[in-house]
Amino acid sequence: MYINKVFLFGNLTRDPELRALPSGMNVASFSVATNRVYKDRDGKKQEQTDFHNVVVFGRQADTINQYLKKGSSVFVEGRMQTRSWEKDGKKNYRTEVIADRVQFGPRGSGGGGGGGRSQDNDMGGGGQDDQPSPGPGIDYPKDEINPDDIPF
Repeated sequence: MYINKVFLFGNLTRDPELRALPSGMNVASFSVATNRVYKDRDGKKQEQTDFHNVVVFGRQADTINQYLKKGSSVFVEGRMQTRSWEKDGKKNYRTEVIADRVQFGPRGSGGGGGGGRSQDNDMGGGGQDDQPSPGPGIDYPKDEINPDDIPF
């Protein structure tokens, strides 16, 4: 048995690009940066950043283009694929993650690790309503969401 499975959690390095295939299906592509912290041979703390190209098809591509932007955190589940093409007599290669599922991460406000509106509710003592606060990292959309628009 062979396994080709990718899990990434990181931040978008650029806004998603939305295109349409000749068949009419939409395709969104974006790049995700992930960080790894480790100690080198001398015991010094090092940080390494990797950049991953991600491609999403169908209704998920529309949703990603609508809600995500540079700096957004995202969890991507998919598979690796390398494609090749020739340009000017030279063979080029590109390795991409073909996403099966994309989940939006918490929205940050500035450089901190919190999330906008819900963070204010947590710090203010007792809230205005009896519902529990959603937590510091979740910023829910202000407009209504139609369940039929969710791509998964």
